Amino acid sequence: MSNTSNNVAGVDNTFRRKFDREEYLERARERERQEEEGRAKPKGKGPPVQRKPLKHRDYEVDLESRLGKTQVVTPVAPLSQQAGYYCSVCECVVKDSANYLDHINGKKHQRALGMSMRVERASLEQVQERFEVLKKRKDVGSFTEQDLDERILKQQQEEEERKRLRREKKKEKKEKAVEEPEIDPDVAAMMGFGGFRSSNKK
Repeated sequence: MSNTSNNVAGVDNTFRRKFDREEYLERARERERQEEEGRAKPKGKGPPVQRKPLKHRDYEVDLESRLGKTQVVTPVAPLSQQAGYYCSVCECVVKDSANYLDHINGKKHQRALGMSMRVERASLEQVQERFEVLKKRKDVGSFTEQDLDERILKQQQEEEERKRLRREKKKEKKEKAVEEPEIDPDVAAMMGFGGFRSSNKK
């Protein structure tokens, strides 16, 4: 019997990866140098932008001009003609009035207008001036019964004018509905009817 175990060769482990310690130490030092340079340089993009404080709107928000009107909406229409409320400052469409109010009072919209979300602190003099203006407006002597009567009369006249216009529009619609289109009698006879009136005679 021959012994085969004596002929066994050594284990080949040359496939294992060998690390060069000096190379990796150099890489670590390079990475540390870059991190220190990154910390030394501030990431600021320049001086901070100084925005104005919040101000009152000098225009009335129009939420009711398109109320009750129908509109054809197409997916390829420009944003300003799509359904909802269009903000020309931010170039976006908001679907309902509550969200539109949230948007125009929000941070993104105010920043686009160049304002911060901070309110300017009022001085004592400004507050006193404001109180004086409100007192003058609310003065009891400046308001009389005659002013009230004039306002009531004016409102009544405006209401009557609106009712009159509404009645005229209704009359015009009725007149248009009553008018029948002219049909050629020969064509009507050929088709078998003389008109669209009922044949019952009373």
